[in-house]
Amino acid sequence: MSQHSPVAATTVSSWTGLLDELYRESWDPGIRRHRSPFVYRGMANANNDLRTSLTRLAGGREIEKLEGHLLRNFRKYAHADSAAGNSLWNWLALAAHHGLPTRMLDWTYSPFVALHFATADLSQYHRDAVIWCVNHGETNRRLPQQLRKELDEEGSNVFSVDMLNEVAQTLEDLESLSKDPFIVFLEPPSLDDRIVTQFALFSLMSTPDQRMDTWLEGHGDVSRRVIIPAGMKWEVRDKLDQAGITERMLFPGLDGLTAWLARYYSPAAAVLADDQKPRVGEQGSEQSPNHDITQKVHPQNDSGNGHADCTEQQTAHQIRIKQPKRHRK
Repeated sequence: MSQHSPVAATTVSSWTGLLDELYRESWDPGIRRHRSPFVYRGMANANNDLRTSLTRLAGGREIEKLEGHLLRNFRKYAHADSAAGNSLWNWLALAAHHGLPTRMLDWTYSPFVALHFATADLSQYHRDAVIWCVNHGETNRRLPQQLRKELDEEGSNVFSVDMLNEVAQTLEDLESLSKDPFIVFLEPPSLDDRIVTQFALFSLMSTPDQRMDTWLEGHGDVSRRVIIPAGMKWEVRDKLDQAGITERMLFPGLDGLTAWLARYYSPAAAVLADDQKPRVGEQGSEQSPNHDITQKVHPQNDSGNGHADCTEQQTAHQIRIKQPKRHRK
C-alpha cells in the first residue's frame, strides 16, 4: 500500500469550472462515449470526513459486536412487510435505508445529485462544501480475486445484492476474502422511488473499523475532492433549482415538496447576516457535527444522506427548515 497523504482537492471558482472538474476523465475511448467511472458524495461541510454512522455510534466500543447486535435486533423486530428474505446484504441495505447505523455510506452516480446534497442545508452556507469523487473502476482493481471474478463474469462495475451474495453470505465471509481492507460498491434494491431518482448506491468497507477516507488516502489514484467555496453556494443552488435538481424531484412525496418550498422561498438574508456572509474561498474553521444531508438525517447517521426528519435550530440568522426523509443512511 502506498504512503498515506490527503486526498487531492481542487477548489473551483466558477460554475463552468465546477462542471469541468466533476466531469473530468469522463471520456471512455473504448466505447467512444462520455461515461464517467466516478461515483459522487456531496457534503455541506468540507471539514467533515467519511466516518460512518456505525463508527460514530460505537465511540470506542467494540464495533464488530455493536454491528452484530444492531443487525440481529433489526432483523428480529422488523415489521413483516419489511422482510428482506435471507440475504444479509438485503437486510443491511434495508436497515441503512431506514436509518440504522451501519458501515454503509451513500453515493450517487450523478454529480448533480451530489451537488444538491452539498448545497441543500442553508445553515451550512458559511462553510465550504465538498464533492467526493471515487473511481469505482480503480477500487475494483483492488478487490480480492473472487470479487473481481464475479464482476467480470457479470460484466458489471458494481455489485447487486445477489452478486455479492454469490461470493460472501456474511460479513465474516467478506472480511475473510483478504487480509487487506477493500471497498465494495453495492447497488441496493429499489426499496422506494428515492433510490431510483437519486441514482443511489452504497459503499461498504470489508471491516467496520476501517474508515473509507483513510483507505482512499493510501490509494492516491482512486479519488479526488472538489471544494465548493461558501461564496459560490447560492449560485450553485439557484442553478440546480432551475435545472430541476430539488427536494421535490429527489424525495417524491409531501416531505420533499415541503422541504423544497421552505428552502426555495428562504431569502439569503435570513440565512446569514451581512457581517457573516463569506467571501469566495472562505471556509468555517470549526468542525460541525459529522453529518450532512447526503445521508438520512438521523441523530446518529452517517455524514451524508438522511432518512429521518431533521429540523435545524432557528437562530437570528438561520431559518427553521425541515429536511426530507432520505432513502438510506
